[in-house]
Amino acid sequence: MADARRLELQSELESFFGSSNVYFQPPENIRIKYPAIVYYPSSSRARYASNNLYLYRKRYSVTVMDKNPDADWDKKMVSHFQYCSFDRAYAADNINHWLFTLYW
Repeated sequence: MADARRLELQSELESFFGSSNVYFQPPENIRIKYPAIVYYPSSSRARYASNNLYLYRKRYSVTVMDKNPDADWDKKMVSHFQYCSFDRAYAADNINHWLFTLYW
């Protein structure tokens, strides 16, 4: 059963991207349509006070893939998502990749 917060993130990514080409942990047999977003859980952040959990956010590794090398996904993502940071960019197989860390 999917986590409600993760489904909320899926919906927000699709809305932001303007496309349903948003994939959560896609299996190897899925053919990705570009441009696309692929994301995975990577960790979490927990904060405690008085021995109680008061803040918990999951951390996701998010990759935006686009054939257009001039797309400014780095600026768009960090402007749209409050807890998002741009990590790096690279090109592979004529596809440009922008990698982000996103807390949700």
